[in-house]
Amino acid sequence: MSTPDVGDQLLLDGMPTRLYPAAPSRLATYADCPRRYRMGYLDQPTPPRGGAWAHHTVGAAVHVALARWWELPLPRRTPAAGGELVVTGWSSEGFRDERQSREHRDRARGYVERYLATVDPAVLPLGVERTVSVRTERASLWGRADRIDDRPGEGVVVVDYKTGRSVLTVDDARESLALAVYAAGAARTLRREVTRVELHHLPTGTVVGWDHTPASIDEHLSGADAQAAAMATLDAAFRAGMTPDEADAAFPPLVAPRCGWCEFRSTCGPGRSVPAHRPWDGLA
Repeated sequence: MSTPDVGDQLLLDGMPTRLYPAAPSRLATYADCPRRYRMGYLDQPTPPRGGAWAHHTVGAAVHVALARWWELPLPRRTPAAGGELVVTGWSSEGFRDERQSREHRDRARGYVERYLATVDPAVLPLGVERTVSVRTERASLWGRADRIDDRPGEGVVVVDYKTGRSVLTVDDARESLALAVYAAGAARTLRREVTRVELHHLPTGTVVGWDHTPASIDEHLSGADAQAAAMATLDAAFRAGMTPDEADAAFPPLVAPRCGWCEFRSTCGPGRSVPAHRPWDGLA
């Protein structure tokens, strides 16, 4: 007897339905475009993906540098050391040429150093790149928080680094499912109340935050639970066997300007109607 896939109902009486494991990014991918979700998570083999994006390269280098900075001995935990970690961890993937790569490497180094000048190196966070999880009725939601602080007078604060070109607002922090999941997961792990979430935009040095209430976090989790339940049903039906036409109908493409950024654009007929972006067009 084969083991049921995630989202399948167990066949034995009295046994519960398996929780659907999902990071917020998985739920967001489905919400943005069910066809892209199917290609990335369900199709076997996975369709060919496009090449690297330069803005993803920048984000990865900055996130790794800010995580590794906390691993340095305290005397070496300086802003300049953080900038050097950007340089040593740099990749040129997705850039137009080496000149553009060096330009954005130096830019990223500069804003990491400016950011770390505002951080007390002696006050260790509660967590760095900390994986947290929380269970709902039908889902196991999990994610990796960039940083979890314990601040006098504020309590536990979840911090998420951003490196993109978009200007962030308080609404971005308030409406972020990822931040709500991190807060709920941190509260479960630390056994402490966690309601403050923040987005730290490195290129501009701005911080936007939101103070959740238990009710507002529950609202996020309830919505994620309902979406996860629907996705579990679809996943199970797909794995049980669908014709190509049935699969296309169950996972329709949502054609929009964002198709120009999609890694599966080259193999998605409807998505090819949207002009493709160049790999470096997302740079801040």
